[in-house]
Amino acid sequence: MPTPTDRRTALADAAIAVLASQGMRGLTHRAVDRSADLPPGTTSAYFRTRRALLTALVRRLVALDQAELQEAGRRTPVPRDPQELAAGIAALSAQRLTGEGRTRSLARYACAIESVHHPELREILTPRENAGRETVRAFLTARGVPEADADARTVTLLTCVDGLVFDRLVNGGTVSPADVTGLVAGALRRDAPDDAGR
Repeated sequence: MPTPTDRRTALADAAIAVLASQGMRGLTHRAVDRSADLPPGTTSAYFRTRRALLTALVRRLVALDQAELQEAGRRTPVPRDPQELAAGIAALSAQRLTGEGRTRSLARYACAIESVHHPELREILTPRENAGRETVRAFLTARGVPEADADARTVTLLTCVDGLVFDRLVNGGTVSPADVTGLVAGALRRDAPDDAGR
């Protein structure tokens, strides 16, 4: 018999699926009951309000994303060159454009928009440290990017990749290594010294 924790997790997973397929307006307790194939009223028994349901959804979404990035970072050694990094990022992007990854991506972007009006959601969605992010940072520092700049460049690079994923979700297509190569090159660029008189 499922424990309350198991049931909450199953309902949060169902809520992610509902949000991805029906949008924020379609996210209701009844829709989640149907998606989870549970009796009417089950979702509201665990999450009394829509805000509580949405918060549980976002927490579950972040947990799944973090687990994916942790695993990606653990199984991937620091890339040997920019092409290898671009290929790895493109492969992860592909996971986020198909199957369960696509479902989570659609839900994530819907939650990001909603968080503009609900700061408590924005706090949960704030990017966290994980092994995947550390792999990118380690690559940049190994290629000569000062440690003081590596974190900011990592954030910028991954934010740009996130933008590519969003674009492909909306407009179709994939994120190829070629799409990422220029972003990696930008992250590696050494700033030119200031010229006198400029």
